[in-house]
Amino acid sequence: MTIGRDDKRLRQRVYEIIEVGRGEGLASRVFDQVIVAFILLSVLAFCLETVPSIDAEWGPWLRAFEYVSIAVFTIEYALRLWTAVEVPMLSRLPSWQARLKYAKRPTLIIDLLAILPFYLGSIVGLDLRALRVFRLIRFLKLTRYSPAIHTLLRVISNEQRSLAGAFMLLMAALLTFSTGMYYIEAEAQPEKFGSIPDAAYWAMTTLTTVGYGDVSPITPLGKLWASITMLCGLCILALPVAIIASGFATEVNRHDFVLTWSLMSRIPLFAELDTDEVARLMPLLHAKSIAPFVEIIPDGSPGDAMYFVASGHVRQTKPDVTRDYRVGDFFGVTSMLEDTLNTGSYRAVTRTRLLKLYRDDFVQLELASPPLAEHVRRVSAARRAQRRAAEAAEAAEARAQAQATEAQIAASAPEESQS
Repeated sequence: MTIGRDDKRLRQRVYEIIEVGRGEGLASRVFDQVIVAFILLSVLAFCLETVPSIDAEWGPWLRAFEYVSIAVFTIEYALRLWTAVEVPMLSRLPSWQARLKYAKRPTLIIDLLAILPFYLGSIVGLDLRALRVFRLIRFLKLTRYSPAIHTLLRVISNEQRSLAGAFMLLMAALLTFSTGMYYIEAEAQPEKFGSIPDAAYWAMTTLTTVGYGDVSPITPLGKLWASITMLCGLCILALPVAIIASGFATEVNRHDFVLTWSLMSRIPLFAELDTDEVARLMPLLHAKSIAPFVEIIPDGSPGDAMYFVASGHVRQTKPDVTRDYRVGDFFGVTSMLEDTLNTGSYRAVTRTRLLKLYRDDFVQLELASPPLAEHVRRVSAARRAQRRAAEAAEAAEARAQAQATEAQIAASAPEESQS
């Protein structure tokens, strides 16, 4: 029973490292970096093997590295299947069913295809040279570690109907312009435009603005038709680009909205705001992720913004005092409101997420919503008064202790002289 609990704890820890961590913890960061390094190096090794001089000299070493890569990717795949029962959505299923369902995910299928050709070639006896091309599938494993690729895939998935419509428009234009060029140039150049499929090659290179020049019209009407094809090609190709760009903008805005909203919910200053006030304030806030020990505000820098701590730990260092800021605190407000220089250096002690409000944005906030800006001023003034009262109390206590020490020394002085 104890062994079972230990196994479960180990499995949960492995799951946190390879799936949940995503580079946050040290172990997760090392795991991700090692896998990414092996992916890139294995693809590089595949490319170098095709160079005869390099393969002749370094071939054995490259193949030895291939065996090591296969071992690493196999262990990774096995660990992901082993920890599949820890996935929240699969934890209630039987172990075999959870692992089977998890293995059907696209990322796991890519992981399997990255190693399967090697074992098929070794066990079944297939030609390994024919299977080498499948090693390029490993490059797709990077999709797990690249947020940009995840965003692109979501954009393509969300805009698949619009992209399908743009593709159909391209096919319609291809058929139209290749047919027209066939009837215009077939007699003048039967070897190049003797059929619609032959003309389709010219139409595709022209619509896509590639224009190899190996096939071109020679009749005046053909040249006019080619000019129309080029202009239409510019418009048609711009359509999917615009669709993807619009989808990217929507996805980025959605991500920023969710991130800023989640960070705002952690700050007590914003807890009393209603929905309209939050809607006015949110576009003005800029989310920042700060690595440990990075300086946020240098000593003596202009007070051009205030910061809200959504997670992590920030420390202000002055010659005579050190102050810590944690979740819910904010700093830089006095310098921003009074347009003075910051006193002390602010550094992130741990990985920290901040919301930054620039002075210019705060001015806009005062114009758009005076009560909300007054709320920020009032709370910040209360915080400053509370901090000054605490500092005054600490100073008074220090003076009292100093006076008590001096009185004790003065009282002990006569006794020492008498003795």
